[in-house]
Parts: sequence; structure tokens; C-alpha cells
Amino acid sequence: MTPEEYPPQEPFTAIGARYHDEALRRSAVVQGTELSYSDDPYCSLTVVPAREPNGDVLVALHGGGWTNGYKEWMLFMAPALNALGVTFVSAGYRLAPQHVFPVQRDDVCDAIAAVHRVIGSYGGNPDRIFVGGHSAGGHLAALVALSTGWTAQRDLPDNVVRGALPISGTYLFGPDSGLSMRPRFLGPVENQAEPAASPLHLVRPSAPPFFVSYGSDDFPHLRRQAADFIAAMRAQGNDVTEYELANSDHLGASYASGDPESGWPAKAANWMRAH
Repeated sequence: MTPEEYPPQEPFTAIGARYHDEALRRSAVVQGTELSYSDDPYCSLTVVPAREPNGDVLVALHGGGWTNGYKEWMLFMAPALNALGVTFVSAGYRLAPQHVFPVQRDDVCDAIAAVHRVIGSYGGNPDRIFVGGHSAGGHLAALVALSTGWTAQRDLPDNVVRGALPISGTYLFGPDSGLSMRPRFLGPVENQAEPAASPLHLVRPSAPPFFVSYGSDDFPHLRRQAADFIAAMRAQGNDVTEYELANSDHLGASYASGDPESGWPAKAANWMRAH
């Protein structure tokens, strides 16, 4: 799909517009297979198979502050990962303010269920599904990986998510988050969605392994949140790998995930293979 084929979104911020243009430019050459997992146009997938698949599958989630974004933004990640044997899937989800928490989380769970059903036809192993994403997508990847109960509701194995690879994600909402404003996807204040939407509050022993990345020049509050999340995961005895993307700001951290020279694609692919 193209952005013009989707229902309208909120107007882009200046940084969002810059990212939109660059992500689509980088993704323009990537071709994949479109699939829907629900009736809403945003609830769709693009599968980009590897020529020589090793079975590993990465489901990537776009950013955009939970109010913007398209699955087409993330397609630029596919070529470098495909070359390393990874079957790539970019997944969309419904956006705020029309849809508020837990809709985004539940959409991602439904997307993973759809991937589990069909990915074998594209060279992926349904037992080796990893979830990742940038910014808001990194938050949702971490949230789904740590959430419990949703797999049984979808007739999936409890370990359907082998691991999570969030990039520049948000791990905490509320007074200590460092966010300049309350994200609208949390809904009305009286919903008190912050604890349930915060991956940091869901850290538990025996969580899936994590490969946590962020830019060296990322937003300070996101770097601090990543450090707190990593510390909390390790304190519970979980398997966490930390990776700082050199010379990368918030947007650059995303671009690096599709750039072999950044080191991220090879490190991520090797990490998935080891888990």
C-alpha cells in the first residue's frame, strides 16, 4: 500500500515529516507480499522473504508516537536482514487518537498470531518469531514480549515470541518518564493506563530475551529509560544484550537498523540465531 491508500492520520510534526520522507525513500525499492490480519487497513502486514531463509523471523513495528506511521516505513530494514537469512515482516496497527490503549498492543498480538499461521509459506519458522521496532514500535515490541495471557487467547504457544529487539523504545509512562507530554494513545487520564502500558512495570523472571538498542545521541529520556529497563531485566535474571548505535540520534537509530555498515543488522541476526 501507499500512504495515500490509508485513512488520514494526525498531521506530522516536523521531525515526523522528515522521517516519513526519508523512510519511504529508503523503502521504495523493497517489494513484499501484502496480507491483512483484520478489516482495518492499518491492520496489515508486508512479508519480505529471504532468498536463503534460516528460519528466523523478525516482525518489525513502526514508530510515529502512536498517532502516525505506516508499515511501509520499516521496509528498508529488509534487504540487510534478508541477506543474513532473516524473513522480514513489517506490521501495522491502529493509531491514536481514534484508537487508544490497549488497541495497539492487541493489534500487534493479532499480527503475531497471523504471522505464526502463514510464515512457513515464506521460508520462516513459526517457532522462531522475534518482534522489534523503533520508537513507539520499540515500545510495543517490548510490551507484547512481556505481556502474558494473550497467547492462550489466540491459541498460540506461550513462547511464540522468541525475543524482542526494541530500538529507541519507551519503557515507562507517568511522572518519572521524562516525557514532555502524556501520549494520547493512553486515552483519558481516568483510564490510568500508564502501569499496564509500561514495559518497565511488566518485567518478570523468565521473560523472553531482549536485544535493546538506542542511539548514542538519542533523546536523553529514552537513553535513561533504556538503562533503567536493562537494569530491571538483569535484576530479575533475564537475558539482555545492550547495543548503542554510534553517532545516531533518534531518527538515525532507525536508519541504522537497515544499514549494514552500522553493525546492527549483523549483530541482530547473530543474536536471533543464538536465541
